[in-house]
Amino acid sequence: MSTVDDAPHGVPIEILLVEDDPGDVLITREAFADHKVSNRLSVCTDGAEALRFLRQEGEHAGAPRPDIVLLDLNLPGVDGRAVLEVIHADPALNDIPVVVLTSSRAEEDFLRSHELRVDTYIAKPVDFASLMHVVRRIETFFVSVRRRATA
Repeated sequence: MSTVDDAPHGVPIEILLVEDDPGDVLITREAFADHKVSNRLSVCTDGAEALRFLRQEGEHAGAPRPDIVLLDLNLPGVDGRAVLEVIHADPALNDIPVVVLTSSRAEEDFLRSHELRVDTYIAKPVDFASLMHVVRRIETFFVSVRRRATA
């Protein structure tokens, strides 16, 4: 797990990226940096680690609660589908928005993800433009939520 703080001003968005491909991690970091979204990006490379992070267990005791999860479905060990099911079933986690980033073209994965209230489903290979669209949506969502909270 690694964490990058890109938030010089204000309260950063806490983002958990669950991704085992170093190239996809890099493009995600670049998209947030390029759009200058104030964020703290934590990365877990498999589903078991992501669940420990979300539950703040073991090496992730004291980890920040993510404001959003960017989740690959095809992970080693505990896959993203199982992570989604845990998030959906856990009242302490099921209000965290989830964006699925996956190479799966299976309709059943798409339907199951939406059944589990996934906010956005993006098929890989993820191009920079698609990722920038998601980054803009994340920023817009959190800016509007924070404005309502301070009003």
